[in-house]
Formats: sequence, C-alpha cells, structure tokens
Amino acid sequence: MKDARAIAEETARVSYGRLLAWLCARTGDVAAAEDALADAFRAALEHWPKTGAPNSPEAWIITAARRKLIDQGRKAKTRYEAEPALALAAEEAEAKAIDDSPFPDERLKLMFICAHPAIDVNVRTPLMLQTVLGLDAAKIASAFLTSPKAMGARLVRAKRKIKSAAVPFVEPPLEQVPERMSAVLDAIYAAFGAGWNEVDGSGQTGDLTQEAIFLAQLATSLAPAQAEAWGLLSLMLHAEARRDARHSGGAYIPLSSQDTALWDRRMIAAAEEALATAWRLKSMGRFQLEAAIQSAHAASRLTGRDVQNDIILLYENLVRIAPSTGAEIGYAAALASAGRAEDGLKVLDRIEKDRIQTHQPFWAVRAHILKEVGRNEDANASYDRAIGLSDNDAARAFLRSQKTTPV
Repeated sequence: MKDARAIAEETARVSYGRLLAWLCARTGDVAAAEDALADAFRAALEHWPKTGAPNSPEAWIITAARRKLIDQGRKAKTRYEAEPALALAAEEAEAKAIDDSPFPDERLKLMFICAHPAIDVNVRTPLMLQTVLGLDAAKIASAFLTSPKAMGARLVRAKRKIKSAAVPFVEPPLEQVPERMSAVLDAIYAAFGAGWNEVDGSGQTGDLTQEAIFLAQLATSLAPAQAEAWGLLSLMLHAEARRDARHSGGAYIPLSSQDTALWDRRMIAAAEEALATAWRLKSMGRFQLEAAIQSAHAASRLTGRDVQNDIILLYENLVRIAPSTGAEIGYAAALASAGRAEDGLKVLDRIEKDRIQTHQPFWAVRAHILKEVGRNEDANASYDRAIGLSDNDAARAFLRSQKTTPV
C-alpha cells in the first residue's frame, strides 16, 4: 500500500495538467492558478504524511487551491465577484469527491485556448507544454533549441497577455479548430518526446507518452478530418509499440538491433490504420511523413525488405515541406545508412551552427557518420560531445561503446 507522501507525489505527476486546466477554466488567470496549485501540493506533502491521504486526492488538492485563490482575491481587494464563483467551483469539486467520480478532463480545451490568436504564435506551443502538460522551462527550452532564461521570459509574458487581454477560457468555435490545431499537435508531440526520453528500460512507462497518445486520440475525435492529427497519432503509436525493445538489462538497444518479438503488433496495426486514415484525407503534412518513415522502418525489420530509398524519399519531402533541425539530422542519418555517408555529412554541415551547439542528436549522428567514413578522431570528439549533452545513463553508455579505440 502506498504511503501518503507517495500518493501526493503520484497525484502531482499524473493529475497536475488536468487540475490546472480545471482551475484555469474557472479563473481565467494561468499564473494565479499555477501558484495556487503549487501551494496546494506543498500543503499535501506537509499534511498527508501526518494525517493520511484523503479518499479523493484530486478533490483535496483542488479545494486547497481554491482556498488559496480566494485568499489572494481578498488580499488584492479586486474582482469581488470572483469569490462566489470560486466557492461554487469548490462545492462542485467536493460533490465530485463524495460521488468518487473523476474530474472532467479539460486539458485539450485549455491547449486550444493557449493557441488563441491574441497569444504570440511562437509561444503557443511552449505555453501548452508548461501550463497543461507540466514541463519545466528548461525542458521546453531544450526542445525549442533556446536558453531556459529566454524561454522562461517568453512564458511569463504569455501568461500576462492572457490575463491582460482577457482571453476567454472557452472552447473555440469549430471553424477555428483547424487554424489552432498545428500548435496543439506540436505540443502533444513535444510532450511525447519528453516522456519518451525518460523511459529507461526499468519497466516504468513514461506518463507523458501515455498522456500524449490519449490527447492525440482526443484530437482525432474532435477533428476527424484533420489529417495531421491522425498522422501524429500514427507516429507516436509506432514509437510506443517498440518501447519494451529499446532496452535490455538497462542497456539502450538501437532500432536496427531490437528484438521484434518484443514489439506490440496490435499497436503497430493501430498505427498503420491511423496513417491510412491520414493519407485518405489527402492533405500531406509533417507528422504523416514522419509516421511513414517509422512505418517503413518497421516494415524493413519485420519483412527484411530494403526500404532505404523509400526512407530517403520521405525525408526529402519532409525537409522540403517542414524543414527543421530534426528533419535534416534524420535525412543525414538515412543517407549514411544507404551508403551515402559523405552526402550525410554535407547535410549536417549546412545546418546553422547556433541551432546545434547543444543539440545532442546532432552530435550523436555526426559521430556515427564520421566513424563510418574513417575519421575516428573527429568521431570520438563528437561522441564525447553527445555523451556530455545526454541526460540518459543508457544512452551515454551506448555512445561510449561506439567510440573507436586507438590502435
């Protein structure tokens, strides 16, 4: 049986995004809701080990956060009319605790709110990652190849904008869903990537990967005609299907060496079905191409068919329609795998230097390609840089094993 502190920590890990979305939808103030929720979790960590965890931890947290918001309102002596509304929200939460029914999941709605036209386009996805999915500024900054300080400042400005512009915390009209969908899908995928990188082979599933897949499924239900939503779902399902094969005894196993018997065939089938749905909608996009690349890799391992030229063609289209650092690195790796290592190096060399200085995948791929062309000293230097930039023990150990030994 879990102790009270463990229950508090699990509630914070699993329910933070949902509880924050619930509070934001009723207060319209993201920063205040975050502060109140943080205080509520601190109170839980202080009190639950002494008094025992409540039967409904989420209801306890939301009630404590509501009381903090009321106190803040009283001290500020503003928006007196908000207090009755907060009290009503508390009664709703307490009634749910009695009924032992879950809170409504409003995360997807809050994500679409974060994509409101009044919020700068460059901060919409990072705002979702922090506000709805609970990622810290450092992880978000890493995903967007910028500094934590710069990202933190952007997020603070965005929250102030939401409050000052009185951005309505209501679902956008259906006709506005397509124009906001791109930022929402980017955030879902970034969350999946953050969770995926935390999976260490110990048998613990990254909570964020499951949450991201669930949100993508919600997105396809909300907008079934959005091909990219189906493409993203396919991409994540393909990756998740191979989760159990990525590690063995704590060691990282690359795709080319994975035991395909450990792959989840039903999940692969679901990924293929989602990709087929996306293609039928005849609106090609980034996530569909990335999903098709993963589909090709799976087909190659499962059937033995040579798909290198197919993968190169898919990457060429990806770089053309959705150029990014990740796409170019993948393209370089695909060229090298097809026996075109020098071409792969040329692709890496054309990437702007300020985009890759602290980007671990770049240095790992560059090291592999340099090793392939016999530039062992340069390869080892790139391996060292990739090792230093990696925060995963299994990945570091794998990269060390790939270094060349001086003769």
